[in-house]
Amino acid sequence: MRDPLSALSDAFTAFLFGKVETTRLPVRTSTGQAQAVYLPTAAPGLGDSGVIIGREVYSGKGYIYDPFQLYGQQLPAPHWLVLGESGNGKSALEKTYVLRQLRFRDRQVVVLDAQGEDGVGEWNLIAQELGITPIRLDPTAALNGGIRLNPLDPSITTTGQLALLRTIIEVAMGHGLDERSGFALKVAHAYVTATNTDRQPVLMDIVEQLRHPKPESAEAMNVDIDDVRAWGLDVALVLDRLVDGDLRGMFDGPTTVGIDLDAPLIVFDLSHIDRNSIAMPILMAIVGVWLEHTWIRPDRKKRIFLVEEAWHIINSPFVAQLFQRLLKFGRRLGLSFVAVVHHLSDVVDGAAAKEAAAILKMASTRTIYAQKSDEARATGRVIGLPRWAVEIIPTLTPGIAVWDVNGNVQVVKHLITEAERPLVFTDRAMTEGSSDDLLPEDIRAAELEAEQRAARMENQQRMNESSRSTVA
Repeated sequence: MRDPLSALSDAFTAFLFGKVETTRLPVRTSTGQAQAVYLPTAAPGLGDSGVIIGREVYSGKGYIYDPFQLYGQQLPAPHWLVLGESGNGKSALEKTYVLRQLRFRDRQVVVLDAQGEDGVGEWNLIAQELGITPIRLDPTAALNGGIRLNPLDPSITTTGQLALLRTIIEVAMGHGLDERSGFALKVAHAYVTATNTDRQPVLMDIVEQLRHPKPESAEAMNVDIDDVRAWGLDVALVLDRLVDGDLRGMFDGPTTVGIDLDAPLIVFDLSHIDRNSIAMPILMAIVGVWLEHTWIRPDRKKRIFLVEEAWHIINSPFVAQLFQRLLKFGRRLGLSFVAVVHHLSDVVDGAAAKEAAAILKMASTRTIYAQKSDEARATGRVIGLPRWAVEIIPTLTPGIAVWDVNGNVQVVKHLITEAERPLVFTDRAMTEGSSDDLLPEDIRAAELEAEQRAARMENQQRMNESSRSTVA
């Protein structure tokens, strides 16, 4: 029985100050159980306007990303770099992202598709679904009515044509043009464009003019005609390879009629081109300049330029410089450039390290799928990821990636709808196997395993934070 004096004191205290809170005995528990006491918290997202990617692993919130919506507020540049080992979901992410972007009426997407099987590119299914015919560039079919892209197409400005010719030659030669060779090329190009007014000029016209320069070309610089011919000889030999060598058929004629550059989706199928041949960077240079000069018009469209195997671009100094200029024009063109590579070391240690660094700097969005530990650490150093993100990259399961949007770092699980699944599950998509070999229960089991691992990662992070706060 309580002491009457204590009871009277408590009653008087309660009258003056309100009811005194009951004192409870302390509870001893573990950090794993005590984490339920803390309310869940999550970093702010990127907004609710744009394309839904999936959901944040740690908070469960929907993850929405759109460079055009974020540009100027949370993004200094709309360009995007996607990294990761094969079989972890890069391809599925790209395809669903494009399909979802195309639901907006003011979007246009151009894809350089460098991978494929069974004679078609990896984007062939999506192109068929949308009623689009891919622009298939094939050196073996070009001579028999295949697709041609003319570097001297009138849709490209005269300045653009000359810049493109220089890039093609420099890529093929592996070094820059000296002043004399550059002068010979400039003179030949000026003569060809001035005299061919009734048809499209073609590369053979340039080759012939380099081999047989006109006397007035020499008189303009007060030099001997034999000197002008000698200056242009190496240039003529390089271009002759595109006209009559192993690369003939794709660039040595008028541009194929019927290529629709106003279609919402344009797919350049490069799967028939040897990835290690000189044709790949040359093709990318031609496509890049061609698009740049046909896009410069006041139509207010927002464009996405997605490049598979982008190391072909960034590894060549001359092509990298060309694309660097294209990226700088991104604001005027309404352009978001998406580069997909397997390893950052493919580009930062290549021949165009300086140009690669400049392009990477312009990519304000970086998505990193699973990589080996050493590669993850190197990637983290180059692009400035926080330590916790670098540590979990090797543990990521297919479909889960670290997203760094101008410093806003989240772990995101990419979600695919049933309608999208048949279009995006390829040999290089979310799993190593073909979509024909995957049963629905296998797919769901893989997704469930990914969700369980994500939950374990989240619990571990919460326990670490709880332990740190207890120590503090």
